[in-house]
Amino acid sequence: MLSYRRTNIKIIAVAVVVTTSLSGNVLGAEAVDGAALYSQRCAVCHDNPTGRTPTRLMLRNIQPEGIVAALAEGAMRPQATGMTRDEMNAVASFLTGKAIGAQAALTQPNACKSSPPLAADAPAHWNGWGRDVLNTRFQPTPGLSASDVPKLKLKWAYAYEGRFAQGQPTLIGDRLFVSNTLGEVSQLDVRTGCAYWTFKGETSIKTALSVGSVRIGNVAKQLAFFGDERARAYAVDASTGTLVWSTVLETHAVARTVGSPVFHQGRLYVPMSSAEESASMNPQYACCTFRGSLTALDAATGKVLWKSFPITEEPKPMKINSNGVQMFGPAGAAIWSAPTIDAKRSLIYVATGNSYTDADTDGNDAIVAFDLATGARRWVNQVQPDDNFIIGCGDRNRGVGNCPQDGGPDYDFGASPILQSLPNGKQVILAGQKSGTVYALDPDNQGKLLWKQQVGRGSALGGVEWGPATDNKNVYVAVSDANAGKEGKPGLTALDLVDGTPRWHVPTPVVECSWGKGSCVRGQPGAVTVIPGVVFSGALDGHLRAYDVNDGKIIWDIDTAIPTAVVNGPETAGGSVDSGGITIANGNVFVTSGYGRWGKPGRLLLVYSVDGK
Repeated sequence: MLSYRRTNIKIIAVAVVVTTSLSGNVLGAEAVDGAALYSQRCAVCHDNPTGRTPTRLMLRNIQPEGIVAALAEGAMRPQATGMTRDEMNAVASFLTGKAIGAQAALTQPNACKSSPPLAADAPAHWNGWGRDVLNTRFQPTPGLSASDVPKLKLKWAYAYEGRFAQGQPTLIGDRLFVSNTLGEVSQLDVRTGCAYWTFKGETSIKTALSVGSVRIGNVAKQLAFFGDERARAYAVDASTGTLVWSTVLETHAVARTVGSPVFHQGRLYVPMSSAEESASMNPQYACCTFRGSLTALDAATGKVLWKSFPITEEPKPMKINSNGVQMFGPAGAAIWSAPTIDAKRSLIYVATGNSYTDADTDGNDAIVAFDLATGARRWVNQVQPDDNFIIGCGDRNRGVGNCPQDGGPDYDFGASPILQSLPNGKQVILAGQKSGTVYALDPDNQGKLLWKQQVGRGSALGGVEWGPATDNKNVYVAVSDANAGKEGKPGLTALDLVDGTPRWHVPTPVVECSWGKGSCVRGQPGAVTVIPGVVFSGALDGHLRAYDVNDGKIIWDIDTAIPTAVVNGPETAGGSVDSGGITIANGNVFVTSGYGRWGKPGRLLLVYSVDGK
């Protein structure tokens, strides 16, 4: 029933295989047999999991509200059609051993005493996903030195509302912008963690926020931009949290925005992903009709200026599947990472995911360059043809239901491309793939391969998941390999920028997780952050570690998962560190702990500074 998938990641999504239609009658939760429903609908996947499907034991880590939300409004809405809320509640309670609503209220009001507007000239210390539009994830002026890092201590902590924590903070001036899985965006005071305002959107928000100045009439305004899991882009006033505009970018039922929007010169560029890989587990679903896209908007109004697709052909009828349902293609090539701006060449780069069907396409598993002004596709470098994948398929299911006949390994690009200058001034595009391979491409020669280097075994859960970081010497690559078996290489690797030569590799340490003996999964899928002399990388074991850039020596190690006093409620625990990376500025290190789609859920934003001051 529940199957995790990164879309974004992929977003790790919860999937339900619906084999029959349930009654729509409203029943008391106590009258619904959750064990029987699980046996009927879920056991076939979770009692004998393959690939990225989580085990039944793993599902116990999720709050029951999280499972219900995934069925009711998340990735598995198509499969859950016909299920009543009581039936969803019963299955969730059976799987987790917890009653719906048993969790105590998490947070308390923590409003700031006053709400001065955000200064029009407030500096962008860390804006959006990659700090800059090149997505280097390098902070040249962190406000702390390498020698300060071992002295980092907790300054304050904040408890997110929602089922778990995923987002990456944005820091503009003295204001911190954060989001949660309930669809809320809040602006916090960076000194104390009090809230200036909170905006309530329609559904879960997982993107980092980008902030930019636009002119509305004759007035210059600072707006904060983000996307949600129903394929809608938003702009809110950065001083008040008031909605300025929202635009639906895609009407496909399972489309969603996971990659962070990028603001550049009055435009907002928004990538689009989907959960169609999960929806297609149902053999009655007409697979597949979604194509990843990139949309350019007028940042002041939300008006669509252009929309382009890595897969240029529209899906058309292909064949009838083994259940007699019409299939379509080509489809896929979701974009679940932030795009990268190349102003020098007037291009914008995206990294794409796998194909969903057997229909040929050159748009999946590729780095694609679009014209920044018009959206025209300028070039494409596809590194993994025929990576045709939907969840629940394997060698034994080839051609069955919606499963591709020529199944692929699910080797998406989930990490944003990085545009980086070499010591000689030449630029390269760096891209990490779930295959465990890092590529360097030539932006001056249609993305031609310059070098590639294998850093992990690769698997459906990585390989390289959310993204490397670069300084002027190396590219630092975190490897998940969480389900890659004994041949996996979870850890952190440094590669020379010029030719990809490995400089050092440090495996993920073997530790006992603070939430239970034997519960740790090794792997470092989250995005990496680097400052002069030090690289930061979080892990599924809940630890955040700092490494010396010269030799990889771990110089600081903190467990973010332990219960912690917070500024806005009762003591709260973190969990796995995944997805969004570490935000660093003004002597502060910000980490989101508790990514619960793979690993241990939690709800913490932790802020560290030298001696906690």
